[in-house]
Amino acid sequence: MKKPIDRLTILATLFAFAFVFQSCEQKQKEETKEVEKEVVVAPEKPEYFLLRPEVEKAYGYSHAVKIGNSIKISGAVSMDDEGNPTAIGDIEQQMKNCYADLEKILKHFDCTFDDVVKEDIFTTDMAQMLEKSAYRAEIYKNRFPTGSWLEVKGLALPEFMVEIELEVHESK
Repeated sequence: MKKPIDRLTILATLFAFAFVFQSCEQKQKEETKEVEKEVVVAPEKPEYFLLRPEVEKAYGYSHAVKIGNSIKISGAVSMDDEGNPTAIGDIEQQMKNCYADLEKILKHFDCTFDDVVKEDIFTTDMAQMLEKSAYRAEIYKNRFPTGSWLEVKGLALPEFMVEIELEVHESK
């Protein structure tokens, strides 16, 4: 007669463990939901960068803004530190000057052209731009970003022939 009691005891013990285990698992799920509800993500503060502070203040823009891993870079044009156009009439040199400025901005954020995900080019002469665009292969050695090329009637100053803006994703 002892055997049935032992079996009943074992079965009762197993049911008790199963009930307790299920109850603990349910409680843990509820606690996890409570913790998930309490997580608050603070908004990220933008970081502004001015390449030529006096020029950018005069025209009313920041050359770059970083929020999280995303960096938006305003269009670069071929100008000196006082805001005067350079390489007038030479679209290839203007393009090189734009990329030199963009590289300075990327370096400020510890990025390279490999981090660029979008490049938009505005030009007043698409035929010349297409003719000289092979230079971009020296900039984007691994892959080209997405983007658009647009021929426009004019840029900020009539001497500017090309303007290049970037969007960057910092992968660090």
